[in-house]
Amino acid sequence: MKTRKEIAEQKEIRVKKEQAQRTEAKVSDWIPKTEIGKKVKSGEIKDIDQILSRGSKILESEIVDSLLPNLEYDLITIGQSKGKFGGGKRSIWKATQKKTKEGNKPNFATYAVVGNRNGYVGIGYGKAKETVPAREKALRQAKLNLIKVNFGCGSWDCHCGEQHSIPLKVSGKCGSVIVELIPAPKGTALCIHKELRKILGLAGIKDIYSKTYGQTATQINLVKACVEALKQLSKVKIK
Repeated sequence: MKTRKEIAEQKEIRVKKEQAQRTEAKVSDWIPKTEIGKKVKSGEIKDIDQILSRGSKILESEIVDSLLPNLEYDLITIGQSKGKFGGGKRSIWKATQKKTKEGNKPNFATYAVVGNRNGYVGIGYGKAKETVPAREKALRQAKLNLIKVNFGCGSWDCHCGEQHSIPLKVSGKCGSVIVELIPAPKGTALCIHKELRKILGLAGIKDIYSKTYGQTATQINLVKACVEALKQLSKVKIK
């Protein structure tokens, strides 16, 4: 008899296969509308770095699907499910309601993070009247916001020379929240907030220390501050 863990793993594998098939079908039926999209479709652009290094803005998610077909995704818990006396578990859906004469009109919002675990990661926000369209909007936006993360071994007590952490200390700010990312020696793992662990894990970082300041309970600002810190890595030239 299969355990719950085995059932969950098989379900995850099945979902990933279905997603890969949908992405492949979407790319094959894709008719590009932008200049970059046409170059990608014709094969003139074969590497995502050709786009990101020039600072060009990606306007079609199919560009990322074509150049990085092995992207993985996860959803960040930015909401809270209903519970007694204001309690309840954290949820990936931030639910709001609008009072109208016809009744309550609910809306669902979520934050998605995509990455290939090898230097590319992006986050996106999606909102809709139902959960599935909100997730699809967030995934599409995350692909459009893709950034490249530089790896390194910047910890003073680790000289392995492998690309397992970040090359230097960086920080990002959003609202009152400040997130500092600090290089860590090999074997440290991701010593950071569990939601930010999803972002750094999909980016491909294996070891890191962190410090956070401000109203960190505001998950959206926390996530944005972490991404701003990762963007600082691409602005620094390392010899």
